[in-house]
Amino acid sequence: MEKRLRVGVVGLSAERGWATSAHIPALRALKDVFEIAGVANTSLVSAQAAAAAFDIPHAFENVAALVASPDIDVVVVTVKVPYHKEVVAAALQAGKRVYCEWPLGNGLAEAAELARLANKTKALAVIGTQAIASPEVQFVRKLVAEGYVGEVLSSTYISAGVSWGDSVPRGDAYAMDSKNGATLLSVIGGHAIAAVQSVLGPIREVDAVLSQRRQTVSTIETGESIPMKTPDHVMINAVLESGAPLSLQLRGGLPRGTGLLWEINGTEGDLRITATIDQAPVVNISPLRVEGGRKGQQGYVELEIQQSQDCGPIEAVPARNVAGIYRLMADDVRLGTHTAPSFDDAVALHQVLYAVEESDRTGHRIKVG
Repeated sequence: MEKRLRVGVVGLSAERGWATSAHIPALRALKDVFEIAGVANTSLVSAQAAAAAFDIPHAFENVAALVASPDIDVVVVTVKVPYHKEVVAAALQAGKRVYCEWPLGNGLAEAAELARLANKTKALAVIGTQAIASPEVQFVRKLVAEGYVGEVLSSTYISAGVSWGDSVPRGDAYAMDSKNGATLLSVIGGHAIAAVQSVLGPIREVDAVLSQRRQTVSTIETGESIPMKTPDHVMINAVLESGAPLSLQLRGGLPRGTGLLWEINGTEGDLRITATIDQAPVVNISPLRVEGGRKGQQGYVELEIQQSQDCGPIEAVPARNVAGIYRLMADDVRLGTHTAPSFDDAVALHQVLYAVEESDRTGHRIKVG
């Protein structure tokens, strides 16, 4: 790759949001291969404000102008989930490479449609399941593959939901309605399942219960009460392709006690993974603590993790795993490899979520896919 990849971001706020806290610092940490070249939002005024805030050279009047620009090589999609399909399709049809935040679509059907379009256009299309780029998750994957725990007997995963609790930021209010596609299951669950499957292999079948216990939530900024129309608790009993059982539970909000606990139990040893940041106890954001114990040992000992230096020092915690996905994407462009999570991978993950929803709806165990 002789020159840097010029990135156009769709959905970048001048003040707050995931693109601001994660994508901008991630791209700046990889300035050897990426250049933030443009931004497009719902209005030119908004795009100009974001461009001024982050010293971005081009503010486009709309998405169509950004994807048509010869000055943009990669389109990064960080808008709300209901708009993913429209923006991603426009970028693919314009022949651009795409990095889309997870979930890919508002449900399985939209994700499958976008994956078909990506395959048709032969574009490099990357999905932001950044937990798989976590240095700790990669370390755990290596341990399991090398036999640290022996044969995997079972795995248990418990996580807080951060949002979907008693109060939410105003910008997350849209996620309190399942019809918008950003739910406790699809967001927190999607990232969790991506991590679990990257370490332990695919999920074969699921038996699930989705519960909505809260009827309203309040916005943090104003205290305004809004209706909750989405589950705030997820329980999944699953069987992996290996035959090992998996128990996964997600609880909305930030409950006291366990924030994130992932245990992998095997014939030769056990692993325990926990979050180091109490306010973000989710596998795709928080740095993780990995502890292990093997036969003949008592209890757990913390295991030293070799941190990758590919992305350089990143002070913004939400950016570190996002930067890992960008690095994989850059390598795929340069080397012609396929290491970054693709839209086909996204569809496979959406299929797991669809099976979970079908299991809850029917009361039956459902095979994935």
